[in-house]
Amino acid sequence: MSKYRYVMRVALTVAMGGFLMGFDASVISGVVKFIEPQFDLSKIELGWAVSSLTLTATLAMMVSGPLSDRIGRRKVLFLAAILYAISAIGSALAPSFTMLVIARMIGGFGVGASLIIAPMYIAEIAPPSARGQMVSFNQLNIVVGISAAYFTNYLILQFGQSDAGWAQSLALGEHNWRWMLGLETLPALIYFVGLFFVPESPRWLMLQGEEATARQILNQAVGEAEAESEMTEIRASLAKDANKQKASVRELFVPAMRLVLIIGVVIGVIQQITGINSVFFYAPMIFEQSGIGTDASFMQAVLVGLINLVFTIVAIIFIDRIGRKPLLNIGLSGIALSMFLLAFGFYSATYTLTGEAIADLPAEVNTEAVSQLEGTTFDGDVAFKEAVRGAIGEDLATEYESTFINAAISMNPWLVLIGVLAFVASFAISLGPVMWVLFSELFPNRIRGIAISFVGLINSAVSFGVQFIFPWELATLGSGTTFLIYGLFAAAGLVFVLMVLPETKGRSLEELETLLVKNPA
Repeated sequence: MSKYRYVMRVALTVAMGGFLMGFDASVISGVVKFIEPQFDLSKIELGWAVSSLTLTATLAMMVSGPLSDRIGRRKVLFLAAILYAISAIGSALAPSFTMLVIARMIGGFGVGASLIIAPMYIAEIAPPSARGQMVSFNQLNIVVGISAAYFTNYLILQFGQSDAGWAQSLALGEHNWRWMLGLETLPALIYFVGLFFVPESPRWLMLQGEEATARQILNQAVGEAEAESEMTEIRASLAKDANKQKASVRELFVPAMRLVLIIGVVIGVIQQITGINSVFFYAPMIFEQSGIGTDASFMQAVLVGLINLVFTIVAIIFIDRIGRKPLLNIGLSGIALSMFLLAFGFYSATYTLTGEAIADLPAEVNTEAVSQLEGTTFDGDVAFKEAVRGAIGEDLATEYESTFINAAISMNPWLVLIGVLAFVASFAISLGPVMWVLFSELFPNRIRGIAISFVGLINSAVSFGVQFIFPWELATLGSGTTFLIYGLFAAAGLVFVLMVLPETKGRSLEELETLLVKNPA
């Protein structure tokens, strides 16, 4: 691996877009608790605050691939860095819910661009023997960003409650969620500067006829002998496509592309519909449903980030050793089992308010109104929350939801913690890094930008839907049913991988094109 030191440095720099994506997406997990009462949001509005970033990320995925084919991968990444910085500053200073959503949506364009282009760029510069690991750097940085967001959210929450003079002068308590969102400005600026030290993709340069420049970059990346071999393969691929018209979306639907398109779409859907962004974006909310309280829920969210990081590193170690398919088999099995465990944990919970618990409620709560619920046992979280709303009203019930659950719930919170951590570990070792590696490998050189944009668009659209309806699901269907649905989708995904997915490790991009696209149109 030492001979690839240059390309590893470049890949890590480009993959910092993943850090920003992870931070930007997950920092909202600590914000939702505070913006819901401040802006008087409904559950649908709360879902919109979280998912609006993913909506514009979805739109960005429609254009970022083709745009990178036109102006280059590097320029699109520069644009993403700028959008991240604008979004962070705008979100931190937002005077209203509408302005917060607009700022988040601006960041979404950066998320969509970097999520598509970073793994594509790395796949195009990395040697085949290490491509899985290097493309996985992007996923590694995503989870580092997620962990950083959880950790900084927790620190800001703790410092905001302290008596330290510097914390009070910065108004960390009063403006905690604004600081959570604004911190992203610093890594966005670092990413922007770092991109000046990254070359353009050699495969894109050859598409533009700049063979001499491409050769220089590949010589640095993989050595002269391997560079010449790769350039010969790229020339052959370009020669085969020389008489074809400019790549278009229609080419994705020709018979020769059926297998790779089905694989790309199904893997893209399964990655999100199993609930990963519900956990990442709402982690404190999920833990609060088990009755552990706000501070503990933020601390357990930090643990989620750490587990995610550790098992992503495990995946990077093994992805080029045992292959993509075995990791997906292991991970999807774990996701299904952990979601079923979460469903069991919440289905077995009961909710009973005792007289002592009612007396300990905050002074703002009308304990006389709540006393009508004393001694009544509810078998589900939905029924209990409805009863509380009926007793004290929607606003107070929303503001003190965690307090009421903590006071009434009877369940083993370890089931929730173990289930969530097992789910995150299973995802991190499989669908997290493997999906983007597969996306960067499956599609032919000529239409790779369009193809990855298309499947990325579907992936992001599903992610938007999952995030948007999650607060509504918890309020309407309950925690147990929500996690059961995710588990059933994971089981279906496992069947698909076992029956359909081929192994792609260790093959050049041009070799995979010959193998998977047998009768190019």
